[in-house]
Amino acid sequence: MNRFYQQLLKQPEGKTLEFKQDLSSPKPMMKAIVAFANTAGGRLIIGLSDDRKILGVDDPLSQEERLCSMIADSIAPRLVPNIEMVTIEDKTILIAEVFLSGSRPHFLRAEGAETGVYVRLGSTNRQADRELIAELRRSVEGTVFDEMPMIDLSIEDIDMAALTQSLPEKSSLSEADMQTLKLLVSHQGKQVPSKGAIVLFGRDRSRYFSDVWVQCGRFIGNDKSIILDHTELYDHLPLAVDNIMLFLKKHAMRGADFSAVRRKDVWSIPLGILREAVINALVHADYSQRGAPIRIAFFNDRIEIENPGILLPGMTIDDMKQGISKIRNPVIARLFKEMNLIEQWGTGVPRMFSQAKELGLPEPQIVEIGMRLRCVVPLAVQIKAKENRTTEQVTEQVTEQVTEQVIKLIEILKNEPLGTKLIMQYLGLNHRPTFLYTYLQPALQSCLVEMTQPNSPKSPTQKYCLTTKGHQLVNHNS
Repeated sequence: MNRFYQQLLKQPEGKTLEFKQDLSSPKPMMKAIVAFANTAGGRLIIGLSDDRKILGVDDPLSQEERLCSMIADSIAPRLVPNIEMVTIEDKTILIAEVFLSGSRPHFLRAEGAETGVYVRLGSTNRQADRELIAELRRSVEGTVFDEMPMIDLSIEDIDMAALTQSLPEKSSLSEADMQTLKLLVSHQGKQVPSKGAIVLFGRDRSRYFSDVWVQCGRFIGNDKSIILDHTELYDHLPLAVDNIMLFLKKHAMRGADFSAVRRKDVWSIPLGILREAVINALVHADYSQRGAPIRIAFFNDRIEIENPGILLPGMTIDDMKQGISKIRNPVIARLFKEMNLIEQWGTGVPRMFSQAKELGLPEPQIVEIGMRLRCVVPLAVQIKAKENRTTEQVTEQVTEQVTEQVIKLIEILKNEPLGTKLIMQYLGLNHRPTFLYTYLQPALQSCLVEMTQPNSPKSPTQKYCLTTKGHQLVNHNS
């Protein structure tokens, strides 16, 4: 047993481990115990110096009693960790082992139930906000955010055309199918959309979930001091996967000579790993959070995929690597599985690491940071963002990517900026999602078209115009 603890003392502080020298500062210790109980359990070890030298505690029996009293007086609901006295090198240390609690969220009595809840992020204890406290409660009650009913909505608020088109071998969906997928749930005797249904395919999603969108940025260098390009994706979530990958591919080509970047479908960025990371972020994001979209950041040396929401209670990053999975959004995950975007729950993260090993690439990193989960995919070779390309290079790259639909759109916009309604009339389109996802989004992502009001993307007076690249392509085709 002592050998186990000797090995434990050599480990760094982290999500499930913290060291303290003595009981002289009770509040940080109580925060750690609360955070362990709310997050994934852990051990608080008392009797070590900052440089990890074993000091032990004086009068261990009285110190153990004091620690138990502090926990009883400071924490609610009642929490009873397992406290042991362990002798190593003739010194006695105290180890408080805290398990994931079925009575969470626990909080510090002095701070109250709304502001005294803490969770564990890495080796730090972070105060939980209202949305995270609600998730901690749901995780105990067995309720799931994306299965909750949208009581004021009906099936008419779901874009059924986009939903049906997204599902292979489905020409239509019956109400029974919708209930099986939990896109419709029962509330007071009637069937209403679930939150997952609106997050996935809501006609007016931004009205109810204003932060369900994806922010993509390409930065010059290895930090966020200078941004070269950015786009905002408001697609239905399953469609966002391919559009995010298009953005990454575009900048993989932009960062070097085109012929050198892509030969025989071999890319300078690990597409398989990135796709898994993107899908994982979309499926496991905490869509109850506010002010926190999914973010994709492309740097010279790495790509970061970041989603709102820390790991669910009981989960650690090591668990993720081993394929242990807890589904935050089962409605969203089921739809992604039906669409063949995921194969089997829990396999995506291990596959990322195995692919990196097979390709001889640096191992991805997964970290919890600021109530968000970030996946960092290092690049084997730096891809420098270049702005000084010739017109011929730009035209060659752009022509390779554009579709017939995008060419039609830029031809319409070559003389003046136009709004969505007028553009659709010129194109002969009645179905708005078709215009958005087949024409407009690819044109925006290819940097051929831009908004006249980029700071107000949803403005009713928003128009679209050609960029310099768009004009170059029009002139080239002429």
